[in-house]
Amino acid sequence: MDSGIGGLTVLKATKELLPNESIVFVGDNARNPYGPRNSEEVIEFSRQIARFLVKEHDIKVLAIACNTATACALPVLQSELDIPVIGVIESGAKAAVSASRTGRIGLIATEGTVKSNRYQEDINELEPSAKIFAQAEPDFVQLVEKNHYHSTEAERLVASHLKQLKNDQIDTLILGCTHFPLLTPAIQLAVGKDVSLVDAGAATAKDLADRLRQLNLLDDEQKHSVKYELYTTGSVSNFKTIATDWLGVGDWQFEHLSLQKLEKE
Repeated sequence: MDSGIGGLTVLKATKELLPNESIVFVGDNARNPYGPRNSEEVIEFSRQIARFLVKEHDIKVLAIACNTATACALPVLQSELDIPVIGVIESGAKAAVSASRTGRIGLIATEGTVKSNRYQEDINELEPSAKIFAQAEPDFVQLVEKNHYHSTEAERLVASHLKQLKNDQIDTLILGCTHFPLLTPAIQLAVGKDVSLVDAGAATAKDLADRLRQLNLLDDEQKHSVKYELYTTGSVSNFKTIATDWLGVGDWQFEHLSLQKLEKE
């Protein structure tokens, strides 16, 4: 689940790692962005989506492919659901500490994720001497949601916003929102080729695969019925355009999910 389009980066990485698994994805585009919302709202939206996935699709594990929802709702859903629930923040923090040579780590994320201090706490627990330079970048989310991430406007905006992080001499930058990997070329250009970019979504997909193996929940044999069902609470046509651009050609099933249905869950 994600607040919008960005979680497709996790879906793509998961599909590559786990080709025998069916995946159901919900992008809550109609209520995007989650970043400026209060935590109670984010928790309730996450609950609704989780209930839909459990009730309608009998899922065996839930990946919260949204950093804001992870920061707000992960402990709640872990306590309320009878299936494993994983989020993106712990995975991203581990990958960043592993990648950093100097301990100077940048973080770009939504306002909600930055204010939660979850990345900062997880990184400092792993590496107490690390210095974290965090910036909220809500405009980056909208570039992706509006399908403008390939534009020269996007390149200029990203370069302007990340100038300070370049001055901070970071050697690693966490893409702390699953929308941001779609802006990777512009972000890499802005911070310089020597800065390692950490895709928290890709790290989450790896941790998801490891967790399923540990719990003996993997489907190891190729099945003919593997399905990829992609729901959006927003415009299906816009969602499909961006999804196809990012995921490539595939047997994707796109459907609209009404907020009325979610709110009844």
